[in-house]
Amino acid sequence: MKYSFLLAALIATLGLAACEKTVVTPPVTAPVVVVPGPAGPAGAPGATGSTGSTVAIPGPTGATGATGATGDEGAKGSTGSTGATGDSGATGYDGAKGDTGADGKKGDTVIVVPAK
Repeated sequence: MKYSFLLAALIATLGLAACEKTVVTPPVTAPVVVVPGPAGPAGAPGATGSTGSTVAIPGPTGATGATGATGDEGAKGSTGSTGATGDSGATGYDGAKGDTGADGKKGDTVIVVPAK
């Protein structure tokens, strides 16, 4: 019984906490309008500002300079020497000559006519 009373109190607390509560808003107060008063006396004048720097305007473009002199021409190289003429080849030998043939016999000419 000692716990049942505590359990019932806990359930009741949770049940009431779950209910929707209405929020009471206080009535809106009227806004306060502030009206400005009369203008005060004018203030003392400020100090004079410093003078700004002057921007220089560039002058006209100068004349084009003279063209320089043409440089000297370099020395010409010497001509190379001519090569030596080659040797002529040796003259070839004449071929061997044949022996003179033996003298033939001179005599009568015989004509052989074949038989038919």
